[in-house]
Amino acid sequence: MVDAAVPFPVPPAAAKSASGTFVRNVVQLGLGYAATYFLVASLVWGLAGYDPVDTASGKLIGMAGDAVLAILITLVLWKMRNARLDYKALVGCGLSLGLSPLSALLDWGIHAYCVYPQPVPLDKATFAQVVMFTTSELFGWSCLFLALQYSDHVREVEQREAAVRQQALAAQMRALQYQVSPHFLFNTLNSVAGLIEENASVQAHEMLLGLANFLRQTVKLDPEQDIRLGDELAIQMNYLGIEKVRFSDRLQVRTEVAAGLDAVLVPPLILQPLVENAVKYGISQMQGAAELVIGVAAEPEGRLRLWVENSVPSGGAPQAAGSGIGLENVAHRLQARWPGQSSFVAAMSAQNRFKVQITLPMVWGPQ
Repeated sequence: MVDAAVPFPVPPAAAKSASGTFVRNVVQLGLGYAATYFLVASLVWGLAGYDPVDTASGKLIGMAGDAVLAILITLVLWKMRNARLDYKALVGCGLSLGLSPLSALLDWGIHAYCVYPQPVPLDKATFAQVVMFTTSELFGWSCLFLALQYSDHVREVEQREAAVRQQALAAQMRALQYQVSPHFLFNTLNSVAGLIEENASVQAHEMLLGLANFLRQTVKLDPEQDIRLGDELAIQMNYLGIEKVRFSDRLQVRTEVAAGLDAVLVPPLILQPLVENAVKYGISQMQGAAELVIGVAAEPEGRLRLWVENSVPSGGAPQAAGSGIGLENVAHRLQARWPGQSSFVAAMSAQNRFKVQITLPMVWGPQ
């Protein structure tokens, strides 16, 4: 179990990319804030009777000084990114109030420079007004930065949680698929051993060759990568070829596959437990010829229906009672992959017939 207190490790490249995106967002927000402030200040000065063009250079110099103060506040708040939001807001307010006198002094100095050699006394009322105006300006920026920082933090947490869920789902899918191979291998090797005991060495040799070919096909499958339906059906036909060696002419295989569905993507080996279940609890219990049907059809609303139907002895009780780990495996895989969007039904379909049917969303791969 993963300790909830330990953050999900972020790859260095991903962390660097996320950091670069945040910096770009801060720069864009800062430029937008400065441009808005400049336009509003020009409008206010114009209403007060000052020419916005003549005062533009002074405003730009003052804004440059305020930008330096805003950068200092931004760096402090960035260093405190892991602190509580209310505490950071309090610090931002304090820094805005504490640094605003520097902006007021700069404003007074710019005014004195522009009217030199006339003396410019430091008017306390004007100084206080500039301090309060600059405080609101800097604190406004602090709030915007904290909002952006919080939004970035929430997005990062969501991405990490999504990565954890994806990793857990991938681990679950691997575990469920890896249950298939040992189960099938055990059954096949038992059959080979039985053929050897019956001195049927030719059939045992054919079965081992078929097993080797089947394992060659399946060992390359990635549980997280869907495969084409045509490839899945080919794997199942190869498996049934192995079983035909064991049952000789007793096993009759038929397919009911709608045309044009070969390129649909399905989870790898999704049909394997269904076919195995049919062979183990249905076909092997029959005394004479037995039929196994694999069917595929397209359903309305973009859904895919797959089924495996087989003959069972009179009553069908052995297979109905034998729906164990194999069929549970399929049901769990479907629920993990498509919760609420898939279905699984296993029941007697007719007299002496047992049918397992699944539905899942239809996803098309390369044609």
